[in-house]
Amino acid sequence: MSTTTTTDALDRTVAGQPFPAAGVYTIDGSHSSVEAVARHLVVTKVRGHFNEFEGTITVGETPEDSAVQVTIKADSIETKDGKRDEHLRSPDFLDVENFPELTFRSTSVDKGWVVTGDLTIRGVTREVTLDTDYMGTFKNPWGQTVAAFSAKTTLDREDFDMTWNAPLEAGGVLVSKELKIELEIQAPLQEG
Repeated sequence: MSTTTTTDALDRTVAGQPFPAAGVYTIDGSHSSVEAVARHLVVTKVRGHFNEFEGTITVGETPEDSAVQVTIKADSIETKDGKRDEHLRSPDFLDVENFPELTFRSTSVDKGWVVTGDLTIRGVTREVTLDTDYMGTFKNPWGQTVAAFSAKTTLDREDFDMTWNAPLEAGGVLVSKELKIELEIQAPLQEG
């Protein structure tokens, strides 16, 4: 984990690291992104963007007193290919009819902004760790205090009962088991 120090005076220092002011920050879906990246045909990356998600980052007086929670609408997945998107929404992958949401609830946040928590996909919950970069706090043009974060993790989709695949004639499989999850988050501080 690393931090990017902002030149704005909105940060405080905790354990020698820049840290946002204590409070509840609401994720701004229009200025944030949640993506899953898989290998296709062994060599190319395909990105899936979730278009609907919400959540909060509760910043405590210390990192250990902080928490993150996110809810993602499973049927909002988009990869720029309608047929692939429908397949991803099917029971072979996200099974959006039976499991309309993906959720993440943190169980711990350490001094280096490593966020550990429970990720639930298709009704299966597994512990994951997000390597998080705190990018700083700034004022937007409307005077709101906004904190920015970048986070990533890697998971095995088969751990969440997404086991569909197709073998390739030359060896390997059509879709990688490994998924890289990437988040870019802007979150305004709730006032009052």
